[in-house]
Amino acid sequence: MESSQDRTLPATERKLQQARTDGQAARSRDLSHLAILGVGAVSLMVLAPQLLDRLQLELSHQLVFDATTVRTPAHMLERLQQMVIVGLVASGTFALLTSAAALLSAVASGGWVWSFKPITPQFSRLNPISGIGNLLSKQQMTNVAKMVLMTAILGFVAWKYMGNSIDEMAGLIVQPSPDALRFVANWITGGMAMLLLVVFLTAMIDVPLQAFFFKDRLKMSHQEVKQEHKESDGSPETKARQRQRQREIADGASVGAVPQADFVVMNPTHYAVALKYDNTMSAPQVISKGTDLIAMTIRDLAKSHSIPVLQSPMLARALYAHAELDQPIPHTLYTAVAQVLAYVYRLKAALRGEGPMPEEVPQPDIPPELDPLNRKAQQGATP
Repeated sequence: MESSQDRTLPATERKLQQARTDGQAARSRDLSHLAILGVGAVSLMVLAPQLLDRLQLELSHQLVFDATTVRTPAHMLERLQQMVIVGLVASGTFALLTSAAALLSAVASGGWVWSFKPITPQFSRLNPISGIGNLLSKQQMTNVAKMVLMTAILGFVAWKYMGNSIDEMAGLIVQPSPDALRFVANWITGGMAMLLLVVFLTAMIDVPLQAFFFKDRLKMSHQEVKQEHKESDGSPETKARQRQRQREIADGASVGAVPQADFVVMNPTHYAVALKYDNTMSAPQVISKGTDLIAMTIRDLAKSHSIPVLQSPMLARALYAHAELDQPIPHTLYTAVAQVLAYVYRLKAALRGEGPMPEEVPQPDIPPELDPLNRKAQQGATP
């Protein structure tokens, strides 16, 4: 098992995405606290006057009694329902605003994460050893120190604020009630503003701090990065098999183009390459190729359409290894293919009775580095 000291590399994009899939993201509780307290305070300041006016109006209705009310006590329940509705609407509005603030602050700090995994029961969370380890982690110890510091700062600010205004508060007993209430409201508003300022400064520090701890917790070791690349890209052996299978499928699909070929070169049974050339092409093109059973199929199909099949082992191997389907052949093979193509033209002319039969099939020289068989031999001889 690799220790945390081995994890020095930043998390890859794949691991970050997997963490989000698991419901993990950088979250700042202080930012959520600031949003809830701030929106709650502003909501009270904005909605409280209207709420108080409404409650005063409803209360005045509640305290009006007449003969009808006395004869029908059930009317009192209707009045009570009206008061309850006002309270529920006010409470619901306040809860909706603060909940929206909490949600938006969470999205702002760590982005939107949609996952049920964090609330899925996991018995591993009941392990007391891992629980103690989490409590003593660097992130938790930092959070505890931060909360102690913030509590001390909030206590000091509250003590200084209350101490500076204690004389004014004591003098309210001789002030008219409207003035006294106005002073108390302003005093509470000023105190809340100072406390919110402290929470705001703490949140500005906590947001990047939580992002740092989140990325630090997801750091990876060199072995983990290598393993992830292997899982993402596949092992070299698997990729080689996939490429070989893709070539075989492409070669098999190209067999249908053999009737349009001018000639086929073979080696003599393992490789077969069908070529075509006309005046519209800049160079001859390979239109079909294959090995083993596909090579036999190309040969039989060519013979059934009276297409010359020539034995040129090195040229067949070189064309199969370096020429792409429906693409001009490599320029390094121009001369070799031209020699064979000239032989094919003479052969076709002789079959039409327009000239003598050509001699043996030419065996053009192929650069050794283009022959895969020669390259394998050199690799096997290398110590």
